[in-house]
Parts: sequence; structure tokens; C-alpha cells
Amino acid sequence: MSVNGSTPLLELRDVSASYGPFKAIFGVSFTVRHGSVLAVLGSNGGGKTTVARLCCGLLAPTDGRIVFEGEDVTGRRPYRFARLGIAHAPEGRSVFASLTVDENLVLFFRQALGKKAVADATERAYAMFPRLGERKRQVAGSLSGGEQRMLTLARVLVEEPRLLIVDELSLGLAPVIVDDVYETLAKIRDTGTALMVVEQHVRHALGLADDVIVLTKGQCTYAGPAGDLGDLSDHLLARGTSDPTGDGR
Repeated sequence: MSVNGSTPLLELRDVSASYGPFKAIFGVSFTVRHGSVLAVLGSNGGGKTTVARLCCGLLAPTDGRIVFEGEDVTGRRPYRFARLGIAHAPEGRSVFASLTVDENLVLFFRQALGKKAVADATERAYAMFPRLGERKRQVAGSLSGGEQRMLTLARVLVEEPRLLIVDELSLGLAPVIVDDVYETLAKIRDTGTALMVVEQHVRHALGLADDVIVLTKGQCTYAGPAGDLGDLSDHLLARGTSDPTGDGR
């Protein structure tokens, strides 16, 4: 099987997952192609974040298989997913609010890359996000929501992941900041990193995506090319929500 040809970067094969007695997703299947952007759309409670957690090893499936470049990685620990080149930028502003921007980066890079790599990694982070360089001495908790999301992305992108999973990137951000952040995602895609964008902001997600899955109440109601959404795409944009049925949680 050709890794760069027919073999997808990541596959979920008929995957189900639960939180204790609560069943979150049911028999979900999709693929992420090398260098592509997959948008994961759906209403609150539809299963989007569960899918993100499965794809980076934070949650193990109860049924089905997770496959990375043809290798079954089901049930492996999160650090092993990270070693494969899968990075996760979770929902919310995952920063140490009382530390400066520089201290946040140094702390993360020292743990992830080792002390000798910190200076180079920090320099690359500021080159990638010049606005963070302008605020390197500023306490992270005082940054805008968009800047905090940039700080989260900078920490994971310096390692040049093969797959970046971003969860609800636009949550709570002003529209102009959302535009800036999605421009950054497009630049990341252009470097060859595959993206899985978990999102409720439909217009931005569809504008970036090559492929789309739509989750409704834990089930996949669409999986395929973004251009083949047809009437469903118009429906999602008209509603301003990614719930194709209108009855999602």
C-alpha cells in the first residue's frame, strides 16, 4: 500500500465511543487524506469533540478501529499518538493565565523538546505569530481571546505536526479575529500539515475544507467532499449552524 497514494493519513472505521454509560458516537467512519483539511461539523452534543478526542488518543473507542497510515493504533496512549505527529489544540484557551507569553512557550517547549531546543522553538513561534512576539512579556491571561488561541496553536505548530486537530477554534471570538485565525490555518495547510477542523462556524470551515463530515446526535449524516454537500451546504449556511436537522443538542 502506498502511504502517499491510496493510504489515508488517518481513518476511523465504524467507531463508537462512550463516557461511562452515556453513548456519545455510534459507528462513525471517515478518512483524513495527506495534506487535506477535514471539517467536522455538527451542533452542540453532536459528537464533534468526542471525535477529536478519539483521533488524538484522549479517548479510546468502545468499538471500531482507528488507523494511522495503515497501522492500527486503537487504544494507544495519547503520547504515542503525539509521536506519530498528531497534535491537538483543544477547545477553549489552554494557556497558563498568570505566566507571560514567553514563559508559556518556554515551559511547553522545554517539556516537549528539551532545554537545548527552547530558544530555536520560541524564535520560530514568534516568526509564525508576530503578534505574540509583540506581546512576549504580557501576561497570557490579559491577551485577547484570539491571541490566546494563537498562543495555543504556536505551542503545537512549532513541532510541525503531520495532523493538527483544532477544536472549536472560533468559539467566543470576534468575527475579525476568526478571519485572522483561519488565515493562519490556511498557511498551516499550505506547509503540508493535514487539518481536522472541529467547528460550528460553518462558513469559515467550508471555505477551508476539502472534505466534510456532519455529526448529528452521535451519528455521521454526511461524509465526503465539501463540494458534494449541495443543498445541505446551503441549508447549513442559511441556518448559521452545523446541525442539518435542527434538533441536535
